[in-house]
Amino acid sequence: MSSPEPVRISERPSGVDLRVSVGTLRLKNPIITACGTFGYGIEFAHLVDLNRLGGIVVKGLSIEPMAGAPSPRMCETPSGMVNAIGLQNIGVRAFVAEKLPQLRRYDTAIIANVFGHTIPEYAEVIRILEDSEGLAAYELNISCPNVDKGGIEYGTNPTLAADVVSTARKISKRPLWVKLSPTVGTIGVMAKAVESAGADAVVIANTYPALCLDAHTRRSRLGSTAGGLSGAAIKPITMRLVYEASRAIKIPIVGLGGIESPTDAVEYIIAGASAVEVGTAHFLDPRASEKLVGGLEAWCMAENVLGISMLRGSIQS
Repeated sequence: MSSPEPVRISERPSGVDLRVSVGTLRLKNPIITACGTFGYGIEFAHLVDLNRLGGIVVKGLSIEPMAGAPSPRMCETPSGMVNAIGLQNIGVRAFVAEKLPQLRRYDTAIIANVFGHTIPEYAEVIRILEDSEGLAAYELNISCPNVDKGGIEYGTNPTLAADVVSTARKISKRPLWVKLSPTVGTIGVMAKAVESAGADAVVIANTYPALCLDAHTRRSRLGSTAGGLSGAAIKPITMRLVYEASRAIKIPIVGLGGIESPTDAVEYIIAGASAVEVGTAHFLDPRASEKLVGGLEAWCMAENVLGISMLRGSIQS
């Protein structure tokens, strides 16, 4: 497969500038696929024009391969879904050897989601990735509610969160994004903690801990009992977190939660996000993110918005 031609803003007949910056990372548009909802990206290349996307966050990477949670792993809920995938992945070494060489062919920012059960495990995954070309940034997952160890305890304790980020900061030459949990007392406190520790951006937010029961069997509808709620139902709650964090920190915010339409993405940007990640929508339509890019361009044309970044933080009180 030959390298695709980069998409240039000047070649778009609309003249709308969808380019955004997340710290030092420049994206052609603010639409990024969320971790765990778009595989490693390359699996969707036959369905989606990956070059149209602003970025791809790959499945979470651990030192060793993980089998993930027992089935069933997903349960539909009103205006959303609960999932317990359990961070299944092929391991960081296999990703570097098998997936990353294919991803390098595309003109799209590739962000590696990194997690571990301990801080040294986070550090080791980053060390392995640092020796590889083709990555634009790291997304530190300190907020997954679907595993027994690692993740959520770091995401709810500002001191532990800062320890993870400061350790990663010493190792990484690439930008560090930190994916925060929505289940914290004050999102601004956690955001400031990771900002002070060296984070370049925060991603707000991960899924909400949830439980789905079968009244007939009196058992969980998921193999691992509890899971994480995502989808349209969480959008207003998460948007409030984005707004509150934007008033507490200076580093960029990537909004995540219930984005299904161009208007959803715009609302997050108005609330203070520099870019957005799209997740659950991919389970209904694998091309959701690609369609959102075109839809966002059309929305800007209809609203006479020449540059999407002009809307960031423009909420009116």
